[in-house]
Amino acid sequence: MRILVTGCAGFIGMHTAQRLVARGDEVVGVDNLNDYYDVKLKVDRLRQLEGKRGFAFAELDLADRLACAELFAKGRFQRVVHLAAQPGVRYSLKNPQAYIDSNLVAFGNVLEGCRQQGVEHLVYASSSSVYGANRKMPFSEHDNVDHPVSLYAATKKANELMAHTYSHLFGLPTTGLRFFTVYGPWGRPDMSPSLFVGAILRGEPIQVFNEGKMRRDFTYIDDIIEGVVRVLDKIPEGQPDFDHAHPDPAASHAPYRIYNIGNHEPVELMSFIETIERAVGRKAEKIFLPMQPGDVEATYADTTLLREAVGFAPATPLAAGIDQFVTWYRAYYRL
Repeated sequence: MRILVTGCAGFIGMHTAQRLVARGDEVVGVDNLNDYYDVKLKVDRLRQLEGKRGFAFAELDLADRLACAELFAKGRFQRVVHLAAQPGVRYSLKNPQAYIDSNLVAFGNVLEGCRQQGVEHLVYASSSSVYGANRKMPFSEHDNVDHPVSLYAATKKANELMAHTYSHLFGLPTTGLRFFTVYGPWGRPDMSPSLFVGAILRGEPIQVFNEGKMRRDFTYIDDIIEGVVRVLDKIPEGQPDFDHAHPDPAASHAPYRIYNIGNHEPVELMSFIETIERAVGRKAEKIFLPMQPGDVEATYADTTLLREAVGFAPATPLAAGIDQFVTWYRAYYRL
């Protein structure tokens, strides 16, 4: 198939493009290469894709409506994996406009491109952050998610609503994937695995928020990509028996679906740090800090719907995934 992968210089985007090209798809990757974090890492990710048969790259800002429309008009894409976004919960407190442009305006342009060009299936990145103030565990797609605690989370919830509207009005099949704390080789430097490993290797202290009383459903990158590709191949259909009197947030009368992709095994933050310490072979000096605005205490994915839909759910043990990540980190950063 001919597939557009947005955010292809990003962590999940690079791995997704690699997997699709490896199975024989023709992939067009786009990215605006912004400087939210070190652009060198993004360029080096792109180098992993350069020269691969079936891959082409274009530097493009999807918030540019005319440029995005031209991309779709010329691309003739059958399917789209939309992973481009402004990530980060804490950064949304400092630069909210970046989230408006990248996560709302750009997503609207992608939806319109898909509609105008008759794309068969749009798969897009949502986030576990949409569960916000929810306390019921594990997080289920059947749960209401109307109480986000960060602008980032609000934009991802908005993406799900925008996608549903296009599925309802125009019959565009859309699937949103709520990713849970993704880690692994080529991971983002602003996330805790990179921050912790880097600091420990350099002999620097690590910052531990909420006094360490946090839990995260860490999900290894290979599991995430397996889920993305399987979902991409499963075009959603509307449910003829959808109950409009008691609507299920996880489904619709329209060709629209939402799935969690997480490891279904939340880990205490202090246990996570101990796993990193064992992999690195050093103890961390810890600075304990209070809860940060926009953060949540715990995430925990119910993956029942994903398993039922595509016969797969993430299950890579944390220790195995961290070993792979630390090996890559040492080699890439020469530490």
